[in-house]
Amino acid sequence: MASGTIVKLEEYLHTSYEPDREYLDGELVQRNVGIIKHAYLQSLLCAYFFQRRRAWNILPLVEVRVRIRKSRYRIPDICVVSANLPDGDVLTCPPLVWIEILSPEDRPLRVQEKIREVLDFGCPWVWVIDPETMESRVYTPQSDFAPENGVFRIPGTEIAIPLAELES
Repeated sequence: MASGTIVKLEEYLHTSYEPDREYLDGELVQRNVGIIKHAYLQSLLCAYFFQRRRAWNILPLVEVRVRIRKSRYRIPDICVVSANLPDGDVLTCPPLVWIEILSPEDRPLRVQEKIREVLDFGCPWVWVIDPETMESRVYTPQSDFAPENGVFRIPGTEIAIPLAELES
């Protein structure tokens, strides 16, 4: 997965990669890009959030660079931020929700490492979804669990995403 390429932070921040890469302590790390089911689910989720952005006071962002720490930048498949479009070129505050859609090449240990890093950064909700089976898992700083009845919910808000019904 790692490309083995070492670059300076300023170069990373001023360079576009196709596909974009994560930056982990000076090393460019190639992300596993999705296949059609991955891209389709990503589109459905983003559209679902976007249609409800005003009612839920949120904004979905696709594949944006997020500064986890000074020399670590991660890229979620989708993240959801509260309220308005953030300032700047990269996200520097934890989003409300970080969504990872698994690719066939994703390795469990690497996914778990990313989840832990995102939670340690302060993101309260990480949602990991397998686009092949539509199974998912939600991670919080306190626990992890399968969404009840396949619906991802954020308690105390109206946010509820019925994964199986997205195509309806």
